[in-house]
Amino acid sequence: MTAAFETVLQNALLLPVEDRSRMAACLIESVDAADDAELSPAWCAEIDRRIEAARSGASRRIPHAEVMSEAHQLLAQL
Repeated sequence: MTAAFETVLQNALLLPVEDRSRMAACLIESVDAADDAELSPAWCAEIDRRIEAARSGASRRIPHAEVMSEAHQLLAQL
């Protein structure tokens, strides 16, 4: 970590909870925006399609525990 990072972090930790929360959200948003810049338009469209399918109920949701159980069973067969 750089000295600038440490200084900013220490100052940020002194802020009230609401300001820290807002700052964290802004930082996460900036990282997400940087990640989105690397995605092709086709991937962005696919992500949007999957989000809409999940929201509308058109896609089947499988609980994490069920997925992991099935994965372990399949790996045990190898």
